[in-house]
Amino acid sequence: MAIYEREPGSEQPYWGLGPFKVRLPLVHYRLEAAEFVQGLILFVVSLGMIPLLEQYLGVPYDIALAYVVVCGVGFLLPTLLGVPMVPGWITPAIPVVVLFLGDFEPGPESIQALFALQFLVFLIMFILGITRWGEKLIRAVPASIKAGILIGAGIAAIMGEVGEGEIFFDAPISLTVGALLALCFLYSKTFLYYAGKNQILGVISSYGLAPAIIVGVVVAYVFGEFPRPEVEWGITSPDFVGMWSYLPFTVGFPSPEVFLLAVPTALIAYVIAFGDMIVGNALIQQADEDRPDEKIDAGLTRLHLVTSLRNLLHSFFAPYPGLAGPVFTAPHAAIVARYRLGKYNIGRKPMDSIHGGMGSFWIAGFIALFVLPLVTVFQPVLPLTLALTLVLTGYVTIAVGMGQITTTTQRGVAGVTAVVLALHGAIAGVAVGLALYFLIEWSGKESKTKTEPRRPDTATSSSSTEQPAEDDHGDHEKPKDD
Repeated sequence: MAIYEREPGSEQPYWGLGPFKVRLPLVHYRLEAAEFVQGLILFVVSLGMIPLLEQYLGVPYDIALAYVVVCGVGFLLPTLLGVPMVPGWITPAIPVVVLFLGDFEPGPESIQALFALQFLVFLIMFILGITRWGEKLIRAVPASIKAGILIGAGIAAIMGEVGEGEIFFDAPISLTVGALLALCFLYSKTFLYYAGKNQILGVISSYGLAPAIIVGVVVAYVFGEFPRPEVEWGITSPDFVGMWSYLPFTVGFPSPEVFLLAVPTALIAYVIAFGDMIVGNALIQQADEDRPDEKIDAGLTRLHLVTSLRNLLHSFFAPYPGLAGPVFTAPHAAIVARYRLGKYNIGRKPMDSIHGGMGSFWIAGFIALFVLPLVTVFQPVLPLTLALTLVLTGYVTIAVGMGQITTTTQRGVAGVTAVVLALHGAIAGVAVGLALYFLIEWSGKESKTKTEPRRPDTATSSSSTEQPAEDDHGDHEKPKDD
C-alpha cells in the first residue's frame, strides 16, 4: 500500500515540481504484481539493444550493458515525473537510424553521429513541447509523406530481420513462432474474442508480448538455433568506468556537417514518436472514461518534456540507436487493458492507479538488469528478442501508415517514398517523397477544393491529412475493412 491515499474521483497524489508531478513507489502509488512480473520478463527487450551497440558503435558487451542501465534510468523518469505511459524506444525509427549510422565507421565516428542525431531529437521535442507546435507541424506534413515514412520504416524493420544473411536464416523456427504468437496475442480478433471468455487466454492476453518472447526463446534453445545459456549467479557488473571512453566527452563532439546530415533522420524520428504519443494518449483517455474513480492527467506537453529530457540524458551519457521514445506500445496497451477491468463493478481491485501499473513495469525491468541469472539466461538470444520486437513493430507501423492514405495518388507517393526510404535512408526517402508530392499530388488549396469532388478516391483525403493519428487509431478498432 502507498502512504498517500487517493480520494475517489480525484487525481493520484503527487508532489508538484514546475510542470512535473513527482510520484514515488509505495509513497504515492502501490506496486502492482502483474506488471512487476511483466517487467521481469520484458526487460529482455531492453537488453536487445546490446547487439546494435556492439555492431554500430563498436562498444564491448560490459560497456553496452552500462548503456542499457542508463536507458533503464530514463525508463523510470516518466512515471516519476507524472507521465502515465510506459516509455520505450522510438522503435520504428531504428532501421532508419541504422541506415544513418551505416555511413559512419563504428567507434568514435559513429558515436559522434549518434550524439548529433539524439541531441537534435532532444531539441525538436523540447522546443515543440514547450511551444505546443508539435501537433501543428505534424498536421502540416502531407498524409502521403507521413504514410511513406511509416511504411518505409516498417519495411526496413522487417527486411532487417528476414533479408538474406539476417537473423531469420539463423533462427527461422524461433523467429517465426515468436512473431506469429506475438501478432496473435496482441492483434488477432479471434484470439482476443476467446480471451474475453476464457480465463487462461485472458491472462496470456494481459501479459502482451511477454508470452511470445518466452515461447520464442524456449523454441530457440530446444531446436539449437542459439547456444544454450551458461547461467551465472550474482549481480551484473556493467562497466561504467570504461563507458567514459565511449562517450562524446572523450571521443569528441560532432562537426556542424554531421548535425546537418542528421536533421532528416531526427525529423523522421519525431514524426514517428508523435504518432506514438497520440496512440498512447488515446488509450489513456479510454481508461480515464472507464475509471471515474481516478482522474488521469496525460498532457502532451509534459510527455514532450520528459521524452526530450530522456534523449538529452542519452545523447551525453549513452547515445542510443533506439533513441528515447514516448511509448512502449505492447505493455502500455496491456496495462491499460487490465486497468480498465475496474469498470466491470470490480472497482480499484485489478489496479489501484494507472501510475502504479506503469511504474511497476519498469521498476521491475530496472532491477532485472542487475540480476545476473536473468541476464545470462537471455544473453545468447538477445538478437532474437530484438528481432521479435522489430518484426512486431514493422507490422504495426505499416498498418498505421496504410491507415493514413485514402487515395490512389497518395498510395503511389507513399509507396515509392517507403521503398526509397527503406533502401537508401531518410534523406533520399524524404527527398523523393517531397518531389513526388509536389509533382503529382499537390495542386494548391483552391484548386484542390474544386477538383477533389470529381474523383471518388480523394473524397476523404483532407480529413485523413488533418487528423492522421486519430484515424489510425480508429482503423484498428473498426472491423469494416476486414
